[in-house]
Amino acid sequence: MKRFFSVFFLAVILGVSAVSTAEELKVLMIGNSFTKSLVGMLEPVVASVPDCGIVLESVYIGGCSMERHWNNIVAEEANRDDRYFPDFTYREKLESRDWDYVSIHQQSGLSRIPESFWPWAENLTDYIHRYAPSAEVILQQTWSYRPDDTRLAEWNLTQDEMDEKLFEAYRQASEKLNLRVIPVGLAVKLARAEQPGGYKAFDPADYTYPDLPSLDKFFIGKVKWSDDRTRIEGDSYHLNLRGRYLQACVWFAFLYGRSAEEIRYVPDGISEEDAVFMRKIADKALREYR
Repeated sequence: MKRFFSVFFLAVILGVSAVSTAEELKVLMIGNSFTKSLVGMLEPVVASVPDCGIVLESVYIGGCSMERHWNNIVAEEANRDDRYFPDFTYREKLESRDWDYVSIHQQSGLSRIPESFWPWAENLTDYIHRYAPSAEVILQQTWSYRPDDTRLAEWNLTQDEMDEKLFEAYRQASEKLNLRVIPVGLAVKLARAEQPGGYKAFDPADYTYPDLPSLDKFFIGKVKWSDDRTRIEGDSYHLNLRGRYLQACVWFAFLYGRSAEEIRYVPDGISEEDAVFMRKIADKALREYR
């Protein structure tokens, strides 16, 4: 089945006609907020395309690394009553459906460090194969932080350098484990580069209370003044509404092997013109990554 989707997507890219069939995919995400952001966005995106449906579930722990997920599994396997989630164990969740896909990804701050994937990515992949044998394990590529995130300065990295490092880490994991990658990070990078009207990082030092930079052309986060009005702060690494829509478009095109331009859902707060731009970027990210 998955081979058909890959062939179909290639056909779309090359302009070759192909016949679609009704399909409801069952997708489980083992991760953190960087996949939880899909919940509530991917479902209406999928529903807007004829012959596509989805069952989407998330094994979610905020800020969770691959190592922590694996340690939870080890604890559960030693004692089934020692469960992180009250309603299920990892094994029970994997065995609960005939999943088509199970995704994993690294915690965002560690994604730039290839060594942080090992041996946890391999352990998780083997475990998923054992208890969800029908599923293809896939890697979601994460994205770089907004340039004003203070951790970039602490790590002595620019936004582009963070992209380069995390892209390389996911590439290595993909090759070693023979897993396909959903290139969300690449899509965010391309969208920044090609944003109509320009994407330009802001310097918080350029603003005085109560003025705030506009994030209309950004894909990540929120900004606000600190309670003492001395600094701009806020979320500089989670996807905002535009970023979540872009992420969902990339996932749709990857999972179904269809062009994101088939998507008709546009959430409130995003213009039709902006949605068209992000759907095109989603397809471009998949073409370039392949």
